[in-house]
Amino acid sequence: MEKFVKLTGVAAPLPVVNVDTDMIIPKDYLKTIKRTGLGTGLFAEARYNEDGSVNPDFVLNKPAYQNAKILVAGDNFGCGSSREHAPWALLDFGIRCVISTSFADIFYNNCFKNGILPIVVSQENLDKLMDDASRGSNAILSIDLESQEITGPDGGTVKFEIDAFKRHCLLNGLDDIGLTLEKATAIDTFEKSTAASRPWA
Repeated sequence: MEKFVKLTGVAAPLPVVNVDTDMIIPKDYLKTIKRTGLGTGLFAEARYNEDGSVNPDFVLNKPAYQNAKILVAGDNFGCGSSREHAPWALLDFGIRCVISTSFADIFYNNCFKNGILPIVVSQENLDKLMDDASRGSNAILSIDLESQEITGPDGGTVKFEIDAFKRHCLLNGLDDIGLTLEKATAIDTFEKSTAASRPWA
């Protein structure tokens, strides 16, 4: 998993509450277990018209936000079903950080397992960041996970809290497999000891 230490990029505003995982990645795109290629389906029902043409009014289709790396969203982001395809689609599109006042628990944890940083802020700070994100191509935010700080285009900062273990995993690029491999030596020693003491097993 790619490490997350610092991220600077365009932030797209999505002032919608209760964005569920079916809105993030509609069920029509769940026919794969690959983590790549899902970016085209991200917010598909909002990004595309019924005839398949691009909806120019949706934020991620606007020229200033087509390469957004950060999403500033309304309350309760990622609710609904527990599909892991939702963070896969965000990551494949290029989104590495989502900022909101709250997240659905399963989506929140799935983000960390896929190298995405979900940041919880107060409503007051979300309003400030949403305003920053509304500046089009000037909507540049910098996220520093080490200092747990967001810096806006005018130099203003917002501090955020994060679980120390989840922070450690993102800073070091450790998903569940990576965490297990950190214990590879101990696992190997245990396996050899078990084989020697129970050769019949």
